Amino acid sequence: MVYGIGTDICDIRRIRASLERHGERFTQRILSEAECATWKTHNANYPERGVRYLATRFSAKEAFSKAIGLGLCHPMSWPLCEIANLPGGAPCVVLHGALKEWFEARRLSAHITLSDEADYAVSFCVVENNSNKPINTG
Repeated sequence: MVYGIGTDICDIRRIRASLERHGERFTQRILSEAECATWKTHNANYPERGVRYLATRFSAKEAFSKAIGLGLCHPMSWPLCEIANLPGGAPCVVLHGALKEWFEARRLSAHITLSDEADYAVSFCVVENNSNKPINTG
C-alpha cells in the first residue's frame, strides 16, 4: 500500500552556485560519507559531472523527504538519507541512524528514480507500507 509519493525538480545552476559559494562544506551538509567519496571522484575527473551528481542526490533526498511526509524534520536529515546504486545501476535509498530506525519501525520501503537533463535534475519517490494491517477508514 502506498504510504506517500514525493517529487522534486532541482535547478542544477542553483546547486552549482551553492557549491561555488560554500565549497566542500555544502557537499558535506547534503551527502552521506559514501556519497561524498563518489562526488569527489566525479568532481576530480569531470567537475560538471560532480555538480550533476550533487544535484540528482539533492533532488532525490527532497523527493524522499516529501514521500515520507517529514520534509526536513527529525529524524529526516540529509546525511542519514543516502542515494546509492544497485549493482545494475538502478538508484536505491539507503538509510542510516535514527532515520533508518524510524523508517523500519513503520515497515516502509522506498522506490526512487532520478534523472538530469540540461539545467535540471528531477526525482520521483514512492514509499510503500509493507504491513498487513488494514487501514482504519472510519
